[in-house]
This record gives sequence, C-alpha cells and structure tokens, in this order.
Amino acid sequence: MPVDLYLVRHAVAHVRDPERWPDDGRRPLTPRGERKFRAAARGLSRLLPAAEVVLLSSPYERAWRTARILAEEGAWPGPISLGALLPGARVEETAAALAEHVGTVVAVGHRPSLHRLAAYLLTREAEGAEIRIKKGGAAYLGFEGPLEPGAGELRWLLTPKMLRSLA
Repeated sequence: MPVDLYLVRHAVAHVRDPERWPDDGRRPLTPRGERKFRAAARGLSRLLPAAEVVLLSSPYERAWRTARILAEEGAWPGPISLGALLPGARVEETAAALAEHVGTVVAVGHRPSLHRLAAYLLTREAEGAEIRIKKGGAAYLGFEGPLEPGAGELRWLLTPKMLRSLA
C-alpha cells in the first residue's frame, strides 16, 4: 500500500535555557511561534485529507504542542507519541517505526533528525541529500509502496510562510 509521509519540524520554541527548563524536553513553543504555526497548520490541513491521517510526534513539549495544533486545525485525531522521533534517534529506528503505518502519516520532530531521516528515505543514506525543513515547515515524501529507505520521492518542501499563504 502506498504511503504519503509528511515530515513537520516543530514550530519556533523558546531559546535553550537550562535555568528555566533543566529538562530541554519541556521547553515550549513561544507564543508567537504558536500563533504563526496555527496559520501554517491551517494551510497544511488544506493539502491533506483528514480521514487518513496518522499523526505521530516526538514526546518533547515543543513537538507535542506543534502536533496538537495540527490536530486541532486539521480536525485530525490527536497525536501518538513516538520516541523514535526524539532528537538524536537513529534514522534506521525512526524509519522502521514509521514503516509500521500506512496511508497518510504526519511525523512531527526535530532538527537534525528529520533532515537526516528525509535524506535516508530518499537515498538510503542519512547524509545522502541536503534537506532543510524550517521550524514550522513541512516536507512531503511519497512512496509507491511501503515506506522503505531509498524508495521515497520528494514531492514538495514548504516553508512556514508558504504554508501560511495557503490558509
């Protein structure tokens, strides 16, 4: 069965501050980042069919909130936590976890993990392509069959500004 994979980088978060957030996983989105991403999410929801979406997210606060906004604006089911989307996860593990899903899948995560994952799914090498997803932006990778390394095709890569223009 074909897979449509949308990789979404979390929206703009507060700057790292170990005094405010000793656990970096709890660092939230900024109010402005959340507001701007809400508009980008409306734009992305115009490109995606709501019924097929499986929304997976890193459990870190900034990615989780980004995924919740996507669910709210797209009228999709709430996100499912996926540890394989955490920063520093091995691309092989992330790809294997994503391959368990079919249809339309949205994965919300972090830099550089999402960039390396996209390259791996397109070329079979984590460093095989230079893919950069801006904070709050998205990439669409299509697969004619199951999600497998090297089998993906980059269909589009949109900045948050482009997504907002679709809202």
